[in-house]
Amino acid sequence: MLTPERNDWDPPSVTASNEALTESDAAARLGLKVSTLRAWRHQRRGPVFVQLGRAIRYLRRDLDEFLDANRHSPSSDEQQ
Repeated sequence: MLTPERNDWDPPSVTASNEALTESDAAARLGLKVSTLRAWRHQRRGPVFVQLGRAIRYLRRDLDEFLDANRHSPSSDEQQ
């Protein structure tokens, strides 16, 4: 029985963590407006981004790291 040959020219699969998101997709993922992400970029804050010419992209893993870095837990001795 013949088996299909492996095609060495197939592009490597992109993992979900390396997926490049547009500004709109990234803003939706974070629950923010695109204008907020743009303001943060100009203020040199916010999540890490990739600039390809005039195009801005956010890697999913960078958004996840940004969310993790900004997690806060309420202190047990705070009064409500």
